[in-house]
Amino acid sequence: MSLNIELETKNNVLCIRLAGELDHHYAEELRTKATEAIESKNIRHIVLNLEHLSFMDSSGLGVILGRYKQIKQLGGEMVICAISPSVQRLFDMSGMFKIMKLETNEQFALERLGVA
Repeated sequence: MSLNIELETKNNVLCIRLAGELDHHYAEELRTKATEAIESKNIRHIVLNLEHLSFMDSSGLGVILGRYKQIKQLGGEMVICAISPSVQRLFDMSGMFKIMKLETNEQFALERLGVA
């Protein structure tokens, strides 16, 4: 399987939509694309839509945590939305929801950030 990465900017929010499998084969591609967008488009917040992500391993968690730290240094926030049950278990076990917020869909995530 592969990973489809869709990036969209809404005001100062980067919406990242992932579909497929985020593993060590695709982690660097996501890291590069997200970092370039954050730096070139004056991004302050990230909405991470995982509705169509079927699998993630520790390298995927590492990329997400890295972008979280990058956006926190800019005074921003990362909101996860529309997460699948299997990926949610991984987030729960890793403690990611202790630092990131979870919303049921992208619209609610954007509202949380004051963009919608």
